[in-house]
Amino acid sequence: MIANNNNVDQKVFKIIQLSGEVKELRSEFVDRRSELMKLKMESTVTQKMAVKGILPASVPPVKVIIKKKEEKGFFKNLW
Repeated sequence: MIANNNNVDQKVFKIIQLSGEVKELRSEFVDRRSELMKLKMESTVTQKMAVKGILPASVPPVKVIIKKKEEKGFFKNLW
């Protein structure tokens, strides 16, 4: 009976310890995620690249569309 109570107490302390670690890790995750969001912002990237002499393009990108010619195969000639 006494050994059972000791085992239960040890498990309770372990659960409390692990719960605290989970809270710490979760808060660290949230901090890192918010830090990453700030680093990924266009303004932050622009500032860091301007130091290296790379500036954003003044002309917007243009989508290039390549039309593929339809090939006539054996079955296309039958129909």
